Amino acid sequence: MGLCLTLCHASLLLCVILILLPSPCFTQDSYISSRATFYGSPDCLGTPTGACGYKAYGSTINGGEVSGVSRLFRNGTGCGACYQVRCKSPKCCSEDGVKVVVTDHGEGDNTDFILSVRAYAKLALPGLAAELISYGVVDVEYKRIPCQYPGYNLMFKEEWQEWRCMRRAYGAVWDIPNPPEGALNLRFQVSGSKWVQLKSLIPSDWKAGATYDTAVQLD
Repeated sequence: MGLCLTLCHASLLLCVILILLPSPCFTQDSYISSRATFYGSPDCLGTPTGACGYKAYGSTINGGEVSGVSRLFRNGTGCGACYQVRCKSPKCCSEDGVKVVVTDHGEGDNTDFILSVRAYAKLALPGLAAELISYGVVDVEYKRIPCQYPGYNLMFKEEWQEWRCMRRAYGAVWDIPNPPEGALNLRFQVSGSKWVQLKSLIPSDWKAGATYDTAVQLD
């Protein structure tokens, strides 16, 4: 699982958005039965205001095939998780369904997934997306596939200074007041006493809204 960071800076506050990319490190063999619906958007993609805090990136990640979830949100630790979702009507549902990334929290009609229109349409067999959309809610089965968000703690330090703890604001967003100037280094705790540290500094000329590849791989 590769890790990227997006930085934002406003009102003397530095925040870091953790974006974890897929790797073959987590899979679930059996499917779980549930229900899925969809939310509308002008471009049929995701929403830039999702509870995970991915902002505009959350609209287009995974080609816009994204989902809000309810109980799977897990207070934000479910952000960035990937699921294989397929509906269960053989007359209009494709065999493979769709692979989605969690970018938001939402409650539906006893649903675990509120999919983007693009993701919901991909549940259908070719030419039958409109019919599936007309149902509004469908029975589905899902399973977890590679992609996870295991980080619990995040710290950073200025050059030649001490580590300072960050606060998890919501979803995948961490922040700290009075952000320093200059290059930044970060580390995050994945389990117990194990810390993973960036292999390279975030450059001193970092820009708000920019995304930086950390060169960190979680297995």
